[in-house]
Amino acid sequence: MLEVVAAIVVGLLAGALGGLFGVGGGLIFVPALVLLFGLGQVEAEATSLLAIIPVVVAGTWRQHLYGNVRGRVAVIIGVTAIAGVELGVLTAKSLAEETLQRLFGLLVLIVAAQLAWRA
Repeated sequence: MLEVVAAIVVGLLAGALGGLFGVGGGLIFVPALVLLFGLGQVEAEATSLLAIIPVVVAGTWRQHLYGNVRGRVAVIIGVTAIAGVELGVLTAKSLAEETLQRLFGLLVLIVAAQLAWRA
């Protein structure tokens, strides 16, 4: 039961922060899955990719209602991202867990610096 409550809190927090700051939910999901649920880095990243699907659908629908979605560009990016995901998975599986965690930490720092710079 505690795991379900923690998952709900993480989901709400990731959604709210993602919507507020425009950062991907994975920046919140992945560390939470590693720290709170004991998943390995690869498993946390894969779980985060699956968990983000409903968020993407809801966010896209909402932004579509505002007229902000550019379908052609989205399709091009989405289709090309499939190749990127495949490459990323192969890379992630070939790296040591510690290396992957450090690279993810670096990504989080870069995103934080970018947000601070914009502010």
